[in-house]
Amino acid sequence: MNARDKILGRIRSAQKKAAVGAHQETIASHLANHPRGPLPPPPGDLVACFKERALKLSSDVLETNDKMEVPALLASYLREKKLPVSGVCWPSLAGLPWSAAGLDMQSRPAKNQYLVGITGAFCAIAETGTLMLLSGADTPATTSLLPETHVAVLDPRRIVATMEDAWDLMRKEYEQPPRAVNFISGPSRTADIEQTVTLGAHGPYRVLLILAPL
Repeated sequence: MNARDKILGRIRSAQKKAAVGAHQETIASHLANHPRGPLPPPPGDLVACFKERALKLSSDVLETNDKMEVPALLASYLREKKLPVSGVCWPSLAGLPWSAAGLDMQSRPAKNQYLVGITGAFCAIAETGTLMLLSGADTPATTSLLPETHVAVLDPRRIVATMEDAWDLMRKEYEQPPRAVNFISGPSRTADIEQTVTLGAHGPYRVLLILAPL
């Protein structure tokens, strides 16, 4: 138990509240016994459905069967769009051959000066074309939120049918949820000004999804 847990434990004890584990057991029991609402029939091809939905949300989609080809695909995309060939990436992607593809990708959280941010994704949702990202020390949220171009490298085996399936997968793989769960459905957009859709109002105005086995 770390210092933070000890302090919170003493506060919880003084307030005569149940321990964290007890709350988690109560929540798990509730979820297990709570009937799930009606769902649409799952798509026959999760990857195809996800790609179709993502494209409708103005995301770009590329595919490869070899993760080592991701840098070359991205380099071609950035040069075609006349975009910077430098940026930041999550630590889990630092080992890809970025420099061999002519890219300068630093493994660090994004700051305002970085125009390209590369992340992975915990999973993706076929029904809505949405990415699910979990916050953490090795998965900084700034990498997907601050740069003008967000590139997400997604293992197609991590595509699930529905939002409910995504939450189930998170509960299965994590004892405790992260501090933040971010859902990304294409580039940031708003229609607050004269009801005209504008991309990039609150985040990246370009999203590239690269499907590759990781």
